[in-house]
Amino acid sequence: MNRISRRGLCLVLSAPSGAGKSSVSRALLEQETELRLSVSATTRAPRPGEQEGVHYFFRSPEQFEAMDAAGEMLESANVFGRRYGTPRSPVEQALAAGRDVLFDIDWQGHLLLRAALPGDVVSVFLLPPSLEELERRLHGRGQDSAEEIARRMRASRDEISHWADFDHVLVNHEFHDTVAQVQAILHAARSAGSRQPWLPAFIDTLLRP
Repeated sequence: MNRISRRGLCLVLSAPSGAGKSSVSRALLEQETELRLSVSATTRAPRPGEQEGVHYFFRSPEQFEAMDAAGEMLESANVFGRRYGTPRSPVEQALAAGRDVLFDIDWQGHLLLRAALPGDVVSVFLLPPSLEELERRLHGRGQDSAEEIARRMRASRDEISHWADFDHVLVNHEFHDTVAQVQAILHAARSAGSRQPWLPAFIDTLLRP
């Protein structure tokens, strides 16, 4: 059978800051060879070790607004006073070629992405085991001041309140279990009939007298 490639999908992984989203994303990218990370544009400054075009496309506020106004973003949002957005063209090309794209975005970006690409988005929201554990993880990073951590905790409560907007919700009790659960969601989504354009013709061959 000469099978046509399935259509790719957008796997959205979202969580309050400190809930383990970045670690789960890294593990997925290491274990799922067909999955690629969507590179976002942002107006924030690069952190140590971050590279242009690998971790983010770093743009000035003026450059970002011009891209957004020209319709070059699938979604964009304001997070902690900085702009983030997903360039449209690379994602649409990947989906058409049957490649899956991982999105590390917040609840606002998720809703905008789903509106822009209906039928292509599968979303997972990660919850921390408790707010106490979430705060402990934020302190453990050693990157933020007490004032910044307090601000992130307030933002986390708002982020958590949008849990019902997502297709799947997981409590990140144990890292390896969480990664396995997200992988199971990804594998199930890949096998959906709507993602396999070759399937109707194949079914016809099975039903042919």
